[in-house]
Amino acid sequence: MKFYFYTALLISALAIYFKQPLIDITSKFLTTEVASVIPQADHHLWATDMSVPRAIKKNFLAVEQDEGAGARVRRSIGTPNLRNFSPFLMLDHFSIKPGAGFPDHPHRGQETITYLISGAVDHEDFAGNKGTIESGDLQFMTAGRGIVHAEMPRQNSDGSANVGLQLWVDLPENLKQCEPRYRDLKASEIPQVDVDDGKATIKIISGQSHGVDSVKDLAYTPVWILDIELRPGAKVTQPLPQTWNAFSYILEGDVYFGDGDTLKKVGQYNNVVFEQEGDVVHIEADPNASKSSRLVIVAGTPLDQPVVQYGPFVLTTKDDVYQALMDFQTYKNGFERAEGWESEIGKSMVH
Repeated sequence: MKFYFYTALLISALAIYFKQPLIDITSKFLTTEVASVIPQADHHLWATDMSVPRAIKKNFLAVEQDEGAGARVRRSIGTPNLRNFSPFLMLDHFSIKPGAGFPDHPHRGQETITYLISGAVDHEDFAGNKGTIESGDLQFMTAGRGIVHAEMPRQNSDGSANVGLQLWVDLPENLKQCEPRYRDLKASEIPQVDVDDGKATIKIISGQSHGVDSVKDLAYTPVWILDIELRPGAKVTQPLPQTWNAFSYILEGDVYFGDGDTLKKVGQYNNVVFEQEGDVVHIEADPNASKSSRLVIVAGTPLDQPVVQYGPFVLTTKDDVYQALMDFQTYKNGFERAEGWESEIGKSMVH
């Protein structure tokens, strides 16, 4: 108890000195670093000589599989290799060709984050919401107490697939019955920073990197998402909040993780899961590589709650899952508007 007492005093002193709000220490422990990754007066995290790199807990290849109506996905989180890596429930690297998609389907109890890498995807739900995300855009959807929607690809003139990432994030138990909502982030709104003399470019979708903040907090559960391009020879050290769970997914090329003798080469389509201990993730690209590498680094605050999932319903007890199934089938408690509803975009695969 003395440790926590003196820690609280230290945080209070820092808050007064930097004129910043007190850090919330009522969660599992400190979520912002005090020593080896220093929160500057402007609240940013910076790597120092004392920073401790996060070790790799495991890495594995995301194997391609069928999903939805003819879509192909490489699923890493949400498989036997990595289940419920709190707060993360699922990660799909999807490819939707003409004639495929995700027609009308329900959700309850989670948030989905869709990041489109190429192409375009249309969206429509039973509340009358409609929209399109283009290449580089994101959509943050909070399912809350219940939603039914469709996600269908644009039919590209050259017949190419629509490619992107979809991440499912658990909602805190007290928000699982919140009202559904959508928030979009356009590619043009995403700040970016060049580091290592321009050899690396980081898009700050959510969170912060090298003194640059994301423009919006779009999810209820705190999550950082960074899209990083490494040109040949690039080196990046990225601080992350301590105690948060974190992983990286390789979109293109090979990436080296670690530093010095600990460097480990990881190939395309692999998910790299980091240990919670440590302050930073260090990544490099081969100086002799013929092309750039690209990866995302994602981190989120773990939720201290059970996860009981049945398909698109993510709750904390079996009874709640049974209730979600009943509510969806009987059009109650958030699913009233599902009765008789069909999306227009789901009726035909042709846009």
